[in-house]
Amino acid sequence: MTSLTIARPDDWHLHLRDGAMMEGVLPHSARDFARAIIMPNLVPPVVTGAQASAYRDRILAALPEGMAFDPLMTLYLTEDTDADDVAAAHASGLVKAVKLYPAGATTNSASGVANFDNVRGVLERMAEIGLPLCVHGEVTDGDIDIFDREAVFIDRVLDPIRRATPGLRVVMEHITTSDAVAYARAQDDSIGATITVQHLMLDRNDMLVGGIRPHYYCLPILKRGSHKTALLDAATSGEARFFLGTDSAPHATHTKENACGCAGCFTAPVALSCLAETFEAAGALDRLEAFVSLNGPAFYGLPVNTDTITLTKGDPITPPASVDTGAGPVTVFDAGRPLHWRVG
Repeated sequence: MTSLTIARPDDWHLHLRDGAMMEGVLPHSARDFARAIIMPNLVPPVVTGAQASAYRDRILAALPEGMAFDPLMTLYLTEDTDADDVAAAHASGLVKAVKLYPAGATTNSASGVANFDNVRGVLERMAEIGLPLCVHGEVTDGDIDIFDREAVFIDRVLDPIRRATPGLRVVMEHITTSDAVAYARAQDDSIGATITVQHLMLDRNDMLVGGIRPHYYCLPILKRGSHKTALLDAATSGEARFFLGTDSAPHATHTKENACGCAGCFTAPVALSCLAETFEAAGALDRLEAFVSLNGPAFYGLPVNTDTITLTKGDPITPPASVDTGAGPVTVFDAGRPLHWRVG
């Protein structure tokens, strides 16, 4: 197969940042994706409906002329979040999910939740109105190994939350372990799970063997190869609960190549090329559309996009090494292998 036409994809986990950085990276998502769930971890975070509306306006104002892109907004859950404001933002059609960051778990998560009892009322209201909770699934306890934090979160936090809040729809974002795959598969259809490009293509050896590769450093961190195998099986299975969330996370190159480098991989410019390559290698190219175009809308109760894109296979492409932004150059994710698929 050298050509594949699919419904235009969506990205169910995307960081656009703000200001000059957003203006530089937005076109690379809008080129290929019709919609995206926009992460709210700005500084300060997007915690109210009014702030989400203003952020959406800034995104649309930065969208290049002629590009069609629908930012699906989220609210950042804090221990002071107002359940009435959340419900109003959802009822207006503006907000499609609320994002849970355990305090200190990742970039700009200092305002996240430390005491989960303090957000119980908000979660119960969300269950009543059908508003999904998007979860960064890691504990932050200093005595828990960083490679075990996702599995421990499932046991200590996620499962108790779901048991205490029947009907709450949950997206396990950027899952990275076989534990998360198994947990998701054991639940009913109120739970979904997104998987990133880098976690389907890389394991921790790629990041650490032969020298540290800072542009492969992300949170949750890359895991063992056996976990990557489990993620690939989930993504290529066609199961409706698994769908694409790139977690494309731009940082200026100098902040990645740093003594204390930022976490995140900027995959937006090459995401679909990487995925086509990966699905083809797995003998599952016929299931790519489900993963990138069908399963996400089904979970969020949105229509599948009516327009299409075509991926074509040919000589290896040469992605840009970096993207220039007003906040500095951003290094583009290097798949570590030739990419033969391109959009268009």
